[in-house]
Amino acid sequence: MIKAPTNCPSCDSTLEWSNDLLYCRNPDCSASSYKHIEHFASTLKIKGMGPSTIEKLDLTSITEIYTLSEENIADALGSKRLANKLFEEIQISKMKSLNYVLPAFGIPLVGKTASDKLSKVCLDIHDINEDTCKEAGLGEKVTSNLLNWLETEEEYLLLPFDLKFTKEEPKASSEVRGVVCISGKLNSYPTKQAAKAALEELGFIVKDSLTKDVTILVNESGKITAKTQKAIDSGIVLVEDLRKFTGDIK
Repeated sequence: MIKAPTNCPSCDSTLEWSNDLLYCRNPDCSASSYKHIEHFASTLKIKGMGPSTIEKLDLTSITEIYTLSEENIADALGSKRLANKLFEEIQISKMKSLNYVLPAFGIPLVGKTASDKLSKVCLDIHDINEDTCKEAGLGEKVTSNLLNWLETEEEYLLLPFDLKFTKEEPKASSEVRGVVCISGKLNSYPTKQAAKAALEELGFIVKDSLTKDVTILVNESGKITAKTQKAIDSGIVLVEDLRKFTGDIK
């Protein structure tokens, strides 16, 4: 007969039974923290942040993900190439709306379906309350779990998200809003890759060079070069603040 363990093999805390399963309730348990971070990274599709990487980075909370520098990651992983890729993925994840971020927190029963329902009646996380949950059609248990989490957890306030919902409208797969070329260094987004991800999510195609099909040129330098002026004269729209441009579209 197999005897069930009484203590957590990771932190040695006393295990508790719940619905025929054993749980470690110690919030400081490293194994529990790793699983929480792994779920968050997986839900936001942060490529390269699997269990092994989380352990090597010695992360204990999701907020620590966004305090990492590229140098920190390189030192932990022993690879500048992997560090560059992972750092880029972390920057891209900052652009995610609350529709995707809320399910990433691992709140019991609060997944993408519940989040999408809330997005239809709430503008941001501060609009979530008992009335809006009811209006969104959430069940009592889901509502209870979510409101209790909002009341007891404050970690989300430290994260670099705007915590706003987006109204997700169904789009035809062939719908393209425009073709964008990003020229020069950006001020509004941390990297061009992050800007590209945000634009593609909104339905734009992003090109690396000023091809004939480009309809929008992003130039945040404030300098109008001869090439830029020629593009404007050809009817290409000039965007000098990409963050404002994408925000207006949302």
